[in-house]
Amino acid sequence: MSYNDLIPVEQMTAQCFCLNTQRTARAVARLYDATMRPVGLTSGQFSILAALNQQKPVSIGALADGLGLERTTLTRNLAPLEAAGLIQSEADDGDRRVRRLSLTVLGRERLALAMPLWRRAQQEATAALAPHPWTTIQPALSRLGSI
Repeated sequence: MSYNDLIPVEQMTAQCFCLNTQRTARAVARLYDATMRPVGLTSGQFSILAALNQQKPVSIGALADGLGLERTTLTRNLAPLEAAGLIQSEADDGDRRVRRLSLTVLGRERLALAMPLWRRAQQEATAALAPHPWTTIQPALSRLGSI
C-alpha cells in the first residue's frame, strides 16, 4: 500500500461513519450527563434505572441485552447504583445462579426526579436534529444498532 491509498484526514473526518457516530455519541452522552448531574446520575445510570422501571425484577442478562451492553460492563455499572440503594439484587427463585434486579423505593424516587431532566435533554437533542424528526431517525438507528 502506498501513501496515495491513504485518505486525507479532512475526507476521513467528513466521510467516516464510525468516527462521526462515535463523536456524536460522546456529545449526546455529555448533554445527558450534564442534564442528569443535579440528581446525581450519569446518562448510563439513568438508562439502567429506566430499564428497571418494570413490575417484575429483571435478570442481568435480559437487562444487558436490552441496553446493548456486555454483562461485565453492566455489572460494573450496577455496583454504584446498588451501593447508593437505588437498585437491589436477589437470587432467582428457579435458579439461584441467576440474579434479578429491581428498583428500590429510593431508586423509583430518583428516577421520578430525573424524568423531567431527561425530557429536557430529549427536547434539546431532537431540536438539534431539525429538520429531521426523531421518528424518522430512530428506526434507522435501531437497524444500525442490530448489525
